[in-house]
Amino acid sequence: MRSTGANGLWASLPRELGERFRPRADPLARAILQEVQRAVPEYALPLEGAFGQIITQGIRQAILHCLDTIGQGTASLDKWAAVFRNLGKVEFKEGRSLDCLQTAYRVGGRVAWRHVSEFGQAIGADADLLCTAAEAIFAYVDEISALSIEGYTAAQERAAGTRARRRRRLLELMLADPPSSPQSIASHAANAQWALPTEVTVVALERRNGPLDPDSADLDADVLVDFEGPKPCLVTGDPDKHLKDLAERLPGWRAVIGPAVRLTEAPRSLLWARRTLRLVQRGVLPDKPVTWYSDHLSTLWLLADEFLVRELCTRSLAPFNDLTPKQRARLGETLLIWLQSRGSAPEIAKKLKVHPQTVRYRMHQLVDLFGDRLNNADDRLDMEIALRAEALLAED
Repeated sequence: MRSTGANGLWASLPRELGERFRPRADPLARAILQEVQRAVPEYALPLEGAFGQIITQGIRQAILHCLDTIGQGTASLDKWAAVFRNLGKVEFKEGRSLDCLQTAYRVGGRVAWRHVSEFGQAIGADADLLCTAAEAIFAYVDEISALSIEGYTAAQERAAGTRARRRRRLLELMLADPPSSPQSIASHAANAQWALPTEVTVVALERRNGPLDPDSADLDADVLVDFEGPKPCLVTGDPDKHLKDLAERLPGWRAVIGPAVRLTEAPRSLLWARRTLRLVQRGVLPDKPVTWYSDHLSTLWLLADEFLVRELCTRSLAPFNDLTPKQRARLGETLLIWLQSRGSAPEIAKKLKVHPQTVRYRMHQLVDLFGDRLNNADDRLDMEIALRAEALLAED
């Protein structure tokens, strides 16, 4: 590492000053430690053990580096940089913000200047030398602060990356088919620092438009997310909180919200969310930024097994087989409204926006085609289901 600003300032001072001040290094270290512990309550701990070793070593290393640099134009910070980066890492691991360490550095700088000032006055040092020493002290405080920020940020990013990987793995386990054991999920949840809820809701995702930018998502930290997989999705244990204003939280994405289920049934929630998404993609359901599966239960039920639905249509609507597509459409529409309402010809005509006589003519045709089946409740149910399903599939 190249010489820093503080190093250059220390190097400009006479070597003799450093040697004369060296006997004062230990008293200065004790004074800094005492003042730091007074100014920063979080550091007012017994000095036995790892904490005491780290803080006393940090103070002593800081002082010795300065003394070793005085009068040495080639001195560098390489030898000591790891100490101050490590202090930043320790702060993160201890769960503290950098404010404590930054305060400690500022306090240490003030105490160091007080001792240097007293030393300079005692030996009759030139005012310019003292000004240079003051500038060097506070430049040094800035530099070791920057090193600690590097260490803190590195530890923070590493922890975030580790947690993200663990949460991604937890998501995979929860949605695995066959499902993972509750014990395995609980163990991975603990490692991922994710509180297990009683119920979960799975949301199937699809990019609608624009570049893939997961960082633009404004999601709660407790939401498990997979944006990069072949079938992106998210899982939440608190849909009322986490899925509110989801369209704004996920710009550029289509989201389909599955049912809330027990934790062990998370794959089932994903299954229905994805089935709903496929119907949106096909145009069977409206294309909106956010779709709730629960708003389309009858459609999902009707189309849960399209093979059986088409078989039902073939059997129940067989009397339409010899009609032209136009005839079939007119009679099918009339039959469906009659099955739904069992209304009179004028009532049905109003809904169809045709003349009542037209409805009567069509109903005579339907009686000729279906006969007594129109009087059988089971047949009528099959016909209504078939006509509804045909209408949905026609939108595909």
